[in-house]
Amino acid sequence: MQSRQVSPEEMRKRVAVFSELQASAMPLIDAARPEFQRELLSIIGQGVAEDGAIVPPITDVEGFHLSIVRVDAGKGSALHKHRTVEVFMPLNGRFSVQWGDHGEHEIFLDQYDVISLPVGVLRGFRNESPGQALLLVIIGGDDPGNVEWIDEVMDAARRKGFGLDERGKITTRSVSEGG
Repeated sequence: MQSRQVSPEEMRKRVAVFSELQASAMPLIDAARPEFQRELLSIIGQGVAEDGAIVPPITDVEGFHLSIVRVDAGKGSALHKHRTVEVFMPLNGRFSVQWGDHGEHEIFLDQYDVISLPVGVLRGFRNESPGQALLLVIIGGDDPGNVEWIDEVMDAARRKGFGLDERGKITTRSVSEGG
């Protein structure tokens, strides 16, 4: 049986060097609020990122998107959902994962623990460590679609002058433009 042959040039397009990754400081619109500020390092595909400037080093998506989120102590992600499974694994530190319509459920993950969040479930996370920590994120599917935010997140973003365009990417807008 013959295996698929890949040239060295093709394989180089499938390598992401951590020290060369470009971080997005506002990967998703919830980062308009200080408690949700974090950096996203997209590695394979863009996932559900709303920063239209993100260009991951590996663009050939085959069934999943992979990124690392760099999160300062006490910060994380607001409640959101999307149409794909999302997997979280702390690479260091400790994270809490909240889920439910009001984030009423919570579980704690330590280094290398893994949680797989089902499609359509509202979820968020927070770095519970005393310092900065890294969270590996895997999002299923070739096209993960867009994030669906709770109203509170979108209202806060609009008050700060941000919105989403028709593609689901972050735009700046005049605060007087409204919704």
